[in-house]
Amino acid sequence: MVFVGAPLHVCEPRDVKGLYKKARAGEIKGFTGIDSDYEKPEAPELVLKTESCEVNDYIQQVLELLQERDIVRVDASY
Repeated sequence: MVFVGAPLHVCEPRDVKGLYKKARAGEIKGFTGIDSDYEKPEAPELVLKTESCEVNDYIQQVLELLQERDIVRVDASY
């Protein structure tokens, strides 16, 4: 399992639909992270912290995990 972690202070500015703002205003009930708890996975195989890397770094990390699990070949030239 891959866990993509993003704290609220990162998610809220990225929210193009304004859902966090609506949840904070009470317009959306049960919104995860605002008035509903979020439970992180206990033992993910890979944790991607979205506030600290670029997309290409995440792609590389996922590919490495898939290669370690023999899901994707290291030499991908078919």
